[in-house]
Amino acid sequence: MATLPTAADTGSAATRPPLNGWLAVLAVMMGIFAIVTTEILPIGLLTPIGRTFGISAGTAGLTMTVPGILAALAAPAMTVATASLDRRRVLCALMVVLAVADLLAATAPAYWVMVVSRVLVGVVIGAFWSVGAGLAARLVPDRHAGRATTVIFAAVPLGSVLGVPAGTFLGTLAGWRAAFVVMGLLTVGVVVALLVFLPALPPQTPTRLSVLRTVLRGSATRVGLLVTLLVVSAHFGTYTYVTPFLEDVTRAAPASITAYLLVYGAAGLAGNFAGGLAVARAPSGTFCVAAAALAAATMLLPVFGRTDVGAVALLVVWGLAYGAVPVCSQTWFVTAAPHAPEAATVLFTSSFQATIALGALLGGVVVDAASTSAVMVAGGTVALLVPLALGLFRLRGPAHP
Repeated sequence: MATLPTAADTGSAATRPPLNGWLAVLAVMMGIFAIVTTEILPIGLLTPIGRTFGISAGTAGLTMTVPGILAALAAPAMTVATASLDRRRVLCALMVVLAVADLLAATAPAYWVMVVSRVLVGVVIGAFWSVGAGLAARLVPDRHAGRATTVIFAAVPLGSVLGVPAGTFLGTLAGWRAAFVVMGLLTVGVVVALLVFLPALPPQTPTRLSVLRTVLRGSATRVGLLVTLLVVSAHFGTYTYVTPFLEDVTRAAPASITAYLLVYGAAGLAGNFAGGLAVARAPSGTFCVAAAALAAATMLLPVFGRTDVGAVALLVVWGLAYGAVPVCSQTWFVTAAPHAPEAATVLFTSSFQATIALGALLGGVVVDAASTSAVMVAGGTVALLVPLALGLFRLRGPAHP
């Protein structure tokens, strides 16, 4: 891929002008924002997508399941396959694929074409997260690496703050396909930003399968895998179907649902930064609090979410809780394997995305077999297992890295 020369192409993070490094961080953050938004965009559009293709909400939920499965497989496979390539070129190429996937979804004449587009999204998610999420330390001086990592991970709640509500709003005004067109155009802009602001990033320590196996043997890594599995499956088993819940139980109007999702996302952004501050001091405690709050919010929604006020209040609690989860999980994995940060990020990405797929799939089964209220209770029950699991591991020895 052709590259554009930039002032940041040479030199280390310590010698480049600070502004260059932070612009590069923002470019990576926008890449992850585009990925996260594209991945979870169907959450706010499940009903019109299902109506277009004549399928149930549970079947439409496959648009969430498919990317997660492919991302889980792509994370280790693509990282190993691109181990010798410049990371800048890899990220730019992946963004091009994402733009193609968005435009393919926007023009899909049949549901199987939509699924193909989601396959491409999954490949991009797995590869981009694995390479991009751990780049902060190479873009800014060491003393700012923690802050830069938090900025990059702010893209996750920002996808909820801006992406899903905006997509839902666009879907209401111009149809769900318009939301994917806009995402495709935004992704093209991200490609340009990466080309302009990212320096050349030759691989440092290539990530081989043997390195992944070594990291996976660590007890702290395995604990991280378990708690990530539980809390992320609980979240996406419920959040994937939050729009049908608000329609069926809260009886909220489409415009109100957009506003509710915006409030949820704003709370998630606050939870991201609060979690980033807390996890450095108390990783186990932060995970426990986030999981318990998520469980309380989802399990109480069928009771108090029948009114607008109750639904909004619980969505705020839910957003605060889940906003802390991605940065907690990433920090856990990297701290568990400080000698292999890219390998740790691969495991984080793979486990996170596999669990998104699992949660969305199981949630769809519950929704189709029972109701959206039942899936909220089921997801909350799963989230409650996180404090229990960490408590049991603590009795056996240190449960955190």
